[in-house]
Amino acid sequence: MAEALAEFAKQELPQGQTAQPRVAVLMPCFNEEAAVATVIADFRKALPSAEIYVYDNNSSDRTKAVAVEAGAQVRSERRQGKGHVVRRMFADIDADIYVLVDGDATYDAASAPRMIGTLLAGHLDMVVGFRVDQAEAAYRPGHRTGNRMLTSFLSSVFGQEFKDILSGYRVFSRRFVKTFPVLSDGFEIETELSVHALELALPVAEIETPYYARLEGSFSKLNTWRDGLRILNTIIKLYRSEKPLRFFAAIGLFLMLVSIGLAIPVVVTYFEEGLVPRLPTAVLSMGLMILAVLSVSSGLVLDTVTRGRREMKLLAYLSQPAMNNN
Repeated sequence: MAEALAEFAKQELPQGQTAQPRVAVLMPCFNEEAAVATVIADFRKALPSAEIYVYDNNSSDRTKAVAVEAGAQVRSERRQGKGHVVRRMFADIDADIYVLVDGDATYDAASAPRMIGTLLAGHLDMVVGFRVDQAEAAYRPGHRTGNRMLTSFLSSVFGQEFKDILSGYRVFSRRFVKTFPVLSDGFEIETELSVHALELALPVAEIETPYYARLEGSFSKLNTWRDGLRILNTIIKLYRSEKPLRFFAAIGLFLMLVSIGLAIPVVVTYFEEGLVPRLPTAVLSMGLMILAVLSVSSGLVLDTVTRGRREMKLLAYLSQPAMNNN
């Protein structure tokens, strides 16, 4: 990281000053009294010049007080959900490099300089911390399975492979943060961040980072079944919004096959006897075929809308100056 930061600092500003990368550590927290002070201290040691921001999300314990005592800049977001917190942080904080990390002491602060160095050296917009378990209790089986499902799905849809799509440890360029339209309310935010990068084919990378079990007194806010269903819902919504033609064409093909299956006996009977004794079946078959055509037509229209939306996102991204550390 030191070499990359040194190169960045050599840039000449219009006034003849020297550019210094401003690093902001963004930490969304909800009831992390037991761990937040440790996380702040670890990142203060790993990134001495960084500004550390803790955004409290209606904690019922002493998270805010502990964070203030540890020396972080503490702010609040009253709307419940990690997505709301990230939206607020990205809007409020101005920096050159952003480090997003949970306040539960499960992520390795010592990996942050390496992640930032990779971002600068590779002219990237996002570096994801690929979690490598350091303890059996660090990663629950249900969450591991959900992560693999969603990761495999996104790889098949976008053709670019991520190993840990749900990692909460990421480093971003300013260009990424200020053009990312946060729409998620809760823990789906990690998926949305990855999809945004994949959708616009932004330069990204993954780096292996240690992943630890929570400290004593700290508890996960995730629920295996509830969040598993949320992941499944996210998969369906992402497929529908990002690949509408495929999504609605698949529905149309299914309806078409059912329609043909119902129509075959009716048609055979008509040619054999000259009658249509199964009128309700014939009507149902025709209705399903009409729905199939409408589904495919909807997919074509929405595909055009999606393309236009992607172009607008890309134009917004290109309107922001790149972090030139040549």
